Amino acid sequence: MAYHSAFTPQDQEATAEQLAGQRGWLLLEFGAPWCAHCQAAQPLLATAMQTHPDLAHLKIEDGKGRRLGRSFAVKLWPTLILLHDGQEVGRLVRPDNTAAISQLLDQAAANS
Repeated sequence: MAYHSAFTPQDQEATAEQLAGQRGWLLLEFGAPWCAHCQAAQPLLATAMQTHPDLAHLKIEDGKGRRLGRSFAVKLWPTLILLHDGQEVGRLVRPDNTAAISQLLDQAAANS
């Protein structure tokens, strides 16, 4: 699974419990389609993900009434959370360069 530019539909979102039970590496991206910071991060994330084509990526729309973001204590967008076997191993808030995103994603490559 590679980079996804579209948000996961709310009725198809995984729950926190489902994500905790997931095996392997997974990158969660929390944000909103109207968020300028999220929009600015998209080309950076797409570039960084090119070197990690096997890394699963879920783009999750966050906001009022959306529990998944709260369960991960997301406060600012975009927030990238790297999970391994359902456990958080890294987090990046409002990334503004490809190198920072790549450093986060490299954790998965180094430990696979």
